[in-house]
Amino acid sequence: MTRRDRMTQKAKFVLVGLAGVLAGAALTVNLSAVADRDAETALPVEELRAFTDVFARIKSDYVEPVDDKKLISEAINGMLSGLDPHSAYLDAEGFKDLQVGTQGEFGGLGIEVGMEDGFVKVVSPIEDTPAFKAGIKSGDLIVKLDETPVKGMTLNDAVKRMRGKPGSAIKLTIMRKGVDKPVIVTLTRAVIKIRSVKSKLLESGYGYLRVTQFQEHTGELLVDTLNALYKENKGPLKGLVLDLRNDPGGLLNGAVAVTAAFVKPDSLVVYTEGRTEDAKMRLTANREYYLRPMQADYLKNLPAGVKDVPMVVLVNGGSASASEIVAGALQDHKRAVIMGTRTFGKGSVQTILPLGNGTAIKLTTARYFTPSGRSIQAKGIEPDIVIADPASGDDDLSIREADLDKHLSNPNGDEAQPAPVAGKPADNVKPAAKPGTEGQDGKDKKPVALEPGEVVSKNDVQVNQALNLLKGLQIFQNR
Repeated sequence: MTRRDRMTQKAKFVLVGLAGVLAGAALTVNLSAVADRDAETALPVEELRAFTDVFARIKSDYVEPVDDKKLISEAINGMLSGLDPHSAYLDAEGFKDLQVGTQGEFGGLGIEVGMEDGFVKVVSPIEDTPAFKAGIKSGDLIVKLDETPVKGMTLNDAVKRMRGKPGSAIKLTIMRKGVDKPVIVTLTRAVIKIRSVKSKLLESGYGYLRVTQFQEHTGELLVDTLNALYKENKGPLKGLVLDLRNDPGGLLNGAVAVTAAFVKPDSLVVYTEGRTEDAKMRLTANREYYLRPMQADYLKNLPAGVKDVPMVVLVNGGSASASEIVAGALQDHKRAVIMGTRTFGKGSVQTILPLGNGTAIKLTTARYFTPSGRSIQAKGIEPDIVIADPASGDDDLSIREADLDKHLSNPNGDEAQPAPVAGKPADNVKPAAKPGTEGQDGKDKKPVALEPGEVVSKNDVQVNQALNLLKGLQIFQNR
């Protein structure tokens, strides 16, 4: 039996997301053993001898007794965290949380986070969560959890502190670009339940879809939501806005399903390249790449005409990984106009390898590419039409992949310039008040809040611009 035959018999699922609380930025969860590798490399004997010497010296001379399990765990974590921002060691609790999070329900504050220079950086707050409602922003630097400094903690340690019993409170001390004083926010932990697809009929003939995160059932929810929109509209749509802003990623099969809903069958969605054969994939708009075994093809229930309806896709600096895969595929196939600001730029693949004791390692194994061969790693997706959202502040100052320490390079040599370092703005960046976010008194203000039950604000500048574009396209087609 070949290795590939053995692989197909083992349970396997793929995720795409950002480094942090829930998932990595393009994540393959591969339930094969680490030892199942064709190529064996010689062990570095001298280096391993040095490791055992250090281990023994700590055990004998450290000021306090240290548990063997803790030393080994910290050593594994150090090996992985030293590689890139997204490789990491997952203890039993972290591995379980990752699996639970992809199903759309988990405990915590509702933020996607990464590690930078020893501090926790917010990648994106998740909609309808305590963090989102409190005004936590992409790029925020968390420096204290309650009264404990974050500096010196591992990402897993920080995440554990942010998690806790629903109803309990935690105080975050945050450094925010453009704000001189620390921002102190007290959040109440909650059980986070996320419906990954939301919709609204903007007006007769024009629909709005928002994907907040790519989860196990996102594809099915997309179909149900589209059918509901068509029913509410009492007929075919003239235009559709797909909102991927601040969507940090999730399951790869969800991203393939969403793309497949709007492109022709067999269209290439994304491909990956890495050193091993398992890291080389070509994912197309076919059922085998978005359905579980024996699952009925829910995309057959799409409303008629969906693959031809004019589309605008909204993205911003919080759109990452799975979101970038969808946006990049629709852009390459000229299926939609991409509008907004440059995306996060997370274009690497992490494989989750269980270690057999309830723990796992998350290891970067490949880069992914859009259908035309573009790598978005450390670059992002450039919109066809650039429109900033004044309610979210200066998007150019948001944290992106290129800003992360030890990030992988772009294989095409096409990399975005890092944002200005916190506390050291570029010469042409004035740390002044931002429309909709700060007043002249320097106090931080929240973006325009949604009304209860509202899916999208009627004052959303980018959505309104997308609607105007779709109306213009409709007029052009009629002529």
